[in-house]
Amino acid sequence: MAGGKEIRTKIKSVQNTRKITKAMEMVAASKRRKAQEKMRHARPYAEKVRRLAANLSHANLSDYRHPFITARESVKGVGLVLVTTDKGLCGGLNTNILRIVVASMRDWQAKGAKEIAVTAIGNKGLGFMQRMGANVVSRLTHIGDTPYLDKLIGPVKVMIDKYLAGEIDAVYIAYTRFVNTMRQEPVIEQLLPLCGERMGSPTHTWDYFYEPDPQVVIDELLLRYVEALVFQSVAENIASEQSARMVAMKAASDNAGTVIKELQLVYNKTRQAAITKEISEIVSGAAAV
Repeated sequence: MAGGKEIRTKIKSVQNTRKITKAMEMVAASKRRKAQEKMRHARPYAEKVRRLAANLSHANLSDYRHPFITARESVKGVGLVLVTTDKGLCGGLNTNILRIVVASMRDWQAKGAKEIAVTAIGNKGLGFMQRMGANVVSRLTHIGDTPYLDKLIGPVKVMIDKYLAGEIDAVYIAYTRFVNTMRQEPVIEQLLPLCGERMGSPTHTWDYFYEPDPQVVIDELLLRYVEALVFQSVAENIASEQSARMVAMKAASDNAGTVIKELQLVYNKTRQAAITKEISEIVSGAAAV
């Protein structure tokens, strides 16, 4: 059994660790409220743009069909926008999304994708992809607690340009969707071409009058739609990160408290045994005299 001094040192060390995790929990709780507020404020705009783009994709446009809406016959190249955190200590948040990404990449390769280009948003995803030897064509790190669209446009534009040039035939975005404080859901959604469940189907058909002409309006609208999806995904991921970190740090603080109680119990038993031993030696010495 360890000595009393060694046990006291361990107790002090765990107490210091608990102070750190408790402080990180409080900081994450404060950031979580702000991140969730910004994420919820971004949702109505993203939903409105999504509906407008869905209506536009089903409109009667015989003279012009945007490449973002036109599906390719075969998918030989895939682009992936991977959204992760810059820092750790947030539980299994990054691990869960990276596990799904790896499974999806293997599935794309099995279906005939010869090239997978990656845009990494977040330091954790960037480091993971570099260790895998993936083709990282653009990156963005040190996002902070607030996403800014002007910073996101550059890395995402690299992927969009590759899609328009025909180098890749589909683009996906992987991020962690915020459900509630205790639950965050890793998802991979199709970003380009704009079709399928993510875009939705309107209940009615729509005809539009375009000024100055359909091509200019459609080009700008669909580009704004893609940017809104990326921005919303990053905002969801930041809200998920702060919630996951708060929960992880609370669990660490609780575990530290349990360890401290167990060490104190061991220390008390050790101290009691030492006192009992000293008393026995005194009594034995007195009896010998």
